[in-house]
Amino acid sequence: MAWWGTTVEVHATFARLVREDRVTTGKLEAALARLAALRRSWREVPPTERIRELAESFPEKYDLHAGDAFQLAAALEWCDERPRNRPFVCFDRRLAKAAAEIGFTVIRETG
Repeated sequence: MAWWGTTVEVHATFARLVREDRVTTGKLEAALARLAALRRSWREVPPTERIRELAESFPEKYDLHAGDAFQLAAALEWCDERPRNRPFVCFDRRLAKAAAEIGFTVIRETG
């Protein structure tokens, strides 16, 4: 499962890493190819009014950025707002903390 805006967030992150000279063009191309392959395999959660309602409360409550709030709200939509024992894969410390507080089983991928 992935949020509808995930690829936009990933492209923005990749662009920043290239600007900061932290990723080479070759690595960027490989990463974009991997993203495209992953996208073909996941179920995408589209934007809904309920996701917006959930996401609106998360920045203040959990100190999340907008994109992270949407990711978390989409995950709640995916599990019908019953996160107990549901996996949540995450690289971001704040988002992982919020997901755990809500009840997801957080998997902290390291690469």
